[in-house]
Amino acid sequence: MSQLNPFSYATDNKRYHTWNYHLRQQFGHKVFKVALDGGFDCPNRDGTVAHGGCTFCSASGSGDSAGNRAEDLEIQFLKIKNKMHTKWKDGKYMAYFQAFTNTHAPVDVLREKYESVLKQEGVVGLSIATRPDCLPDDVVDYLAELNERTYLWVELGLQTVHQSTADLINRAHDYQTYIEGVNKLRKHNIRICTHVINGLPLETPEMMMETVREVTKLDVQGIKIHLLHLLKGTPMIKQYEKGLLEFLSFDEYVNLVCDQLEILPPEMIIHRITGDGPIDLMVGPMWSVNKWEVLNSIDAELKRRNSWQGKYYAKEMEGIVK
Repeated sequence: MSQLNPFSYATDNKRYHTWNYHLRQQFGHKVFKVALDGGFDCPNRDGTVAHGGCTFCSASGSGDSAGNRAEDLEIQFLKIKNKMHTKWKDGKYMAYFQAFTNTHAPVDVLREKYESVLKQEGVVGLSIATRPDCLPDDVVDYLAELNERTYLWVELGLQTVHQSTADLINRAHDYQTYIEGVNKLRKHNIRICTHVINGLPLETPEMMMETVREVTKLDVQGIKIHLLHLLKGTPMIKQYEKGLLEFLSFDEYVNLVCDQLEILPPEMIIHRITGDGPIDLMVGPMWSVNKWEVLNSIDAELKRRNSWQGKYYAKEMEGIVK
């Protein structure tokens, strides 16, 4: 095999298939997400499947960078769009329904909300964050309709394949439910981005690797690799105080993400490999607030290894562990 990365992501100068590169290839120019709060609840909070929510989830429903739910969606869109333009002068937009569970409503409500932002100038697509247990048939039918007329992604929270962890974090669905959700969406060729979290309570690095190994077997087109952020006011604080949670170190996280990238399919789109939680709410790990240092260190480690996304994917598919 060549000593160089055989997959050319030249516009990013990365050794993995970035979301930014993918969007530039798809649309020919910069596209960025405009994060919105659609005013939805979550079935894991309102009693539909459970109460209390996932123990890591903030009061904003993991939509800390989204707009203000007290404002009309069109107002949110304009405010967030203008804020993003302070970083990028030009670009088009993906409307991103981020906060809480964005298919947890009747179809007529979903239609009203989604269509209101799809008609905004410069919007080229829609990204919808939701849970695999919140995909009734009529909602999937509407998503299939959207998929025919706009560039659609559905972001499905998996977080972990380990039932012991799912129970501990009050996930309120199992892995089989996730597989069924994927199958429902892929029946209509809807693009799926799987969310996983590194650093969940009592999980070992091998458990985190196993979650990503399982993702490689699914018919999903993208992945978001999150670092667990412990935030003030979340139920996970109590688990932390009981000693159930130990933060990954900077070096542990960098090496783990590189290991995970090496076994992912080379064509899978990497939507995220870290993140920076709201600093005023952060309990830890505090090194994560330096997001660019984390990203640069992952790049440097891949280069040091002479490695890239998918380097060991074929071996994983043969059942050979590197």
